[in-house]
Amino acid sequence: MAISTSLRTTSAPCSPSTRLTKNNFDLLRLLFAGVVCLVHAYELSGFHQLSAIASMLSSAIAVKAFFVVSGFLIFMSYERSASLGSYASKRIRRIYPAYFVVIVLCAFGLLIVSSKIPVDFFSTSWIRYLVANLAFLNFIQPTLPGVFEANKLAAVNGALWTLKIEVMFYLTVPLIVLMFRRFSHFPVLVFLYGASVTYSWLMSMLAERSGSGLYIELGRQLPGQLSYFIAGAFFYYFLHIFERKAAYFISFAIALLLAGKFIPLAVFDPFILATIVTFLALVPYLGNFGKYGDFSYGVYILHFPIIQILLHTTWFSNEEAWLFLVCVIVITLGFGILMWHLVEKQFLYRNSHYIASSATETPIAKP
Repeated sequence: MAISTSLRTTSAPCSPSTRLTKNNFDLLRLLFAGVVCLVHAYELSGFHQLSAIASMLSSAIAVKAFFVVSGFLIFMSYERSASLGSYASKRIRRIYPAYFVVIVLCAFGLLIVSSKIPVDFFSTSWIRYLVANLAFLNFIQPTLPGVFEANKLAAVNGALWTLKIEVMFYLTVPLIVLMFRRFSHFPVLVFLYGASVTYSWLMSMLAERSGSGLYIELGRQLPGQLSYFIAGAFFYYFLHIFERKAAYFISFAIALLLAGKFIPLAVFDPFILATIVTFLALVPYLGNFGKYGDFSYGVYILHFPIIQILLHTTWFSNEEAWLFLVCVIVITLGFGILMWHLVEKQFLYRNSHYIASSATETPIAKP
């Protein structure tokens, strides 16, 4: 169903911004993926020499920052799409080919590290792993028969839980935009933001009272993460205001962040993070990092099994912790670059913003 020009102009920002063509989104996404990789390297290995990573970096905040960036760029992608089909095609081409490759490579390739013989490896559990993970339902079967059983965690790729949330975000965007056109942007954004943080608070309260980890897990699923996605959408639709008042926005966010040290202000956490991420992405332009390719997605979906394989080899102990970390970084980045050039890039439209950014010196915001 085509989106009429008149409808689209009522939803998009008031005027085109040069900040949508010169920005740091590529750099930020690579940094966020790197943070998740480093934290997982420490958490999965348990090497105490790497404990400083956990004290300085947070994978939880990095993932939430990813959702903020998605909120900004995915709504922009929808508004710039000629039709719902075009929007869906762009999203599938961007996320699924590399995801498919990782799932299939692990499903077949990890036979070499399995303690099971082939006839036992390719069992009903293997089929369940392949089917569930290809459908973004990683929680149904996160492990493969005999794989990583001696590791601290047996999951093949524990980072993929965010991908199902990302896909659900994609599916909700057309519905949210319809709400925008019926009720206008601000009240809808406030309502969805408020509903999301209320859900998170409720799950947190239930977890505290019951002592059950189930509520913590439910709290980090879609309703709970939606506030970060919506906060990113806010800055896309009200970019014209942010550009004029960026100093006020960032000052207010920092004030809330400092006040949160003394009084509970968790309701503002998504807004604070979105303000900081948007400021870093749009205000101090640091150059076109996308001209070399967009490796952040490959780094994110590949790092976990790479870490697990290195730990499975037992080549490293706590004394070699930093060598282990260097190997994780080099191998993950190397395979991330290969994933971009051999898989991701091949499935994108020739006029894709990803291709344009890597082919020119002029950076383009890539929804």
